[in-house]
Amino acid sequence: MIDCVFCNHENLDIIAENELAIAFYDACPISEGHCLVIPKRHAVTYFDATLQEHNAVISLIYEVKEYLQEEYNPDGFNIGSNVGHAAGQTVFHFHVHIIPRYRGDVADPRGGVRKVIPHRKEGNKFCSRSLH
Repeated sequence: MIDCVFCNHENLDIIAENELAIAFYDACPISEGHCLVIPKRHAVTYFDATLQEHNAVISLIYEVKEYLQEEYNPDGFNIGSNVGHAAGQTVFHFHVHIIPRYRGDVADPRGGVRKVIPHRKEGNKFCSRSLH
């Protein structure tokens, strides 16, 4: 797809790849080592990728995790994909964020990705048990 920033692989700082997917550093990282893994074929969202592409992406997630562990020695990781405008997707080519996390990068990391909707992280009316 001509207008897709991720479809032009020559402009990406590729750190790993396989037949169906590539991994590269995020252009606007939120932590040291923040990477993205994408299918090579243009797929708009997570749900548009084939099972073979998902397997290729997952394989690279493991490879990139090992690379990041050796290169940056993070204390943890957040891994995720935004699907659609309402979920925060801004580049409409399926991609998975691998975000290294470091002790002290936030005051209280409890809740992780659950904090994406801040007013719902505590006392979530949809959850019948405590998050702690």
